[in-house]
Amino acid sequence: MMTRISVRVMLLVAISATVGCDRVTKHIAATTLAGEPRQSFLADTFRLEYAENTGAFLSLGANWPPQIRTAVFGIGNAVVLLAFAVLTLRVRSTMPTLLGVALFIAGGASNVLDRLASGKVIDFLNVGLGPVRTGIFNVADVAIMLGTAIVVVAAWLTSPDTCPRYRRGV
Repeated sequence: MMTRISVRVMLLVAISATVGCDRVTKHIAATTLAGEPRQSFLADTFRLEYAENTGAFLSLGANWPPQIRTAVFGIGNAVVLLAFAVLTLRVRSTMPTLLGVALFIAGGASNVLDRLASGKVIDFLNVGLGPVRTGIFNVADVAIMLGTAIVVVAAWLTSPDTCPRYRRGV
C-alpha cells in the first residue's frame, strides 16, 4: 500500500514529466518544423506538421478577439483545472483515477501556459488512414485524452452498475 506522500510524489512526477515532455516537444517542433513542409511516415499514417492554434480544440474560437480568447482559453481553463484538482484531492479516488486526473491536468496546464505566454498553442502531430485523419495536436492533448480514458475505464471497472465482474458476482 502506498502512503499519501508517495502517491503525491508519484503524481507530481507524472505531472512534471508530462508538462516537461510537452514543453520540449513543442520547442523542437517550433525550431525544426516551422516553415517546413509536412513530413509523412508509415505510408502517411503519421505526419509531423507545424501549426499554431489560437483557438481551442480543432481551432474553435480562433477568430475571437485576443482578450476573449485569453479570458476563456487561458484564465477560464486555469480556473477549471484548479477546481478539478481541488475536487479530486477532496474525494477518495483509486490510483488509476488519480493518475488519469493528473495526466488531464498536466496536459491542460501545459496548454494554458502556452496560451497565457503567447496566445497560442503549438500543434505538430497528425495521424490517420487515408482521408480519415485527426486534427493536428500535441503531447499535452495526448495526455488530456489518455487521462480522460483512464478515468472513464477506472470508473467503469469500479462501478457495480456497469462492470460485468460485479454483475456476475465474481
